[in-house]
Amino acid sequence: MSALFKTRILPGNRIRVLVVDDSVVIRRLVTHALSEDPMLEVAGFASDGAIGLARIPQVNPDVITLDIEMPGMDGLEMLRRVRKEYPRIRVIMFSTLTERGAAVTLEALALGADDYVTKASNAGSLDRSLTNLRAELIPRIRQFFQIAAVPAPKLAVASPRSTAEERAKPRLRSERAVVAIGVSTGGPNALSVIVPQFPADFPLPILIVQHMPPLFTRLLAERLQQGTRLQVQEAAEGSLLSPGKILIAPGDHHMQVRTGTGAESVVLNQGPPENSCRPSVDVLFRSVGQVYGGAVISAILTGMGQDGLRGVETLKAQGAYVIAQDEESSVVWGMPGAIATAGLADSVLPLNRVVPAILDQIKKG
Repeated sequence: MSALFKTRILPGNRIRVLVVDDSVVIRRLVTHALSEDPMLEVAGFASDGAIGLARIPQVNPDVITLDIEMPGMDGLEMLRRVRKEYPRIRVIMFSTLTERGAAVTLEALALGADDYVTKASNAGSLDRSLTNLRAELIPRIRQFFQIAAVPAPKLAVASPRSTAEERAKPRLRSERAVVAIGVSTGGPNALSVIVPQFPADFPLPILIVQHMPPLFTRLLAERLQQGTRLQVQEAAEGSLLSPGKILIAPGDHHMQVRTGTGAESVVLNQGPPENSCRPSVDVLFRSVGQVYGGAVISAILTGMGQDGLRGVETLKAQGAYVIAQDEESSVVWGMPGAIATAGLADSVLPLNRVVPAILDQIKKG
């Protein structure tokens, strides 16, 4: 699915949500969670995909929250129909934190779902479930809309370390040594586009932080492996960095790099989340800056929020090359937009130009 620009919500209007789930409890929880945000409105319900499709012209939703496993028409089949008949409606999938849930969610994202929210199979108390749902779902809905009545938050500006004077004196190495990529909302599809573009003889290790929970990152690595001759793995403690190897930070773990005798390797930790994320792009980028300095090629792709901004500031001050995905090809232009707005990007490019730009930087040395 091609990226959509943010939908503008005019003063007095609200974002209309259609909730499609066979569980009465989930429908009630979603209603309670969304009712706490004055810009959101539950416009209708459906207990399976067929009923959901019939509801769309009746309630005219901006967003559909869609369960995957339902009797009758399941969520994947409804998603296929929505993408064909109503391409501008945003779709957020409900997934379980299970291996099957992760695999089906990745399939849904490949079919054009805009994002997903996980729900634990044993959620515990309703209060806890409501709190988790509120924290996860509301930001994921609002990321696709520009609320006209609320001023957009100001993007963080570059710290003093990345002023024009300092950036004019980068500490460059003679050759590039590693590629570091940060991505969030829309990331699995973006990665499925760029990973196959890397040639089989790609000479550098590639480190990726994709905001995803455990299980999801392993299955993402396996899915990406199917489209490339490079080696793709979910990183483990001590994983060695080597040319042509792609390492993806595992869910719920920060990924860092340490130097060793002859080769760099991965260090994982469960330190506090940064930018509400674990793994965090900032954590990885600071680490590769400490190990490689200006020999880093970094790319910030589609995603909500500003994770990666501070890490890019550090890398830029050391002479690293910084690529930001452009707005038109991003599902959400939060993370790359923060980099571009702060003046830290050497190139702002459509997704299909990211790998060619990386290859060009390697040739330049």
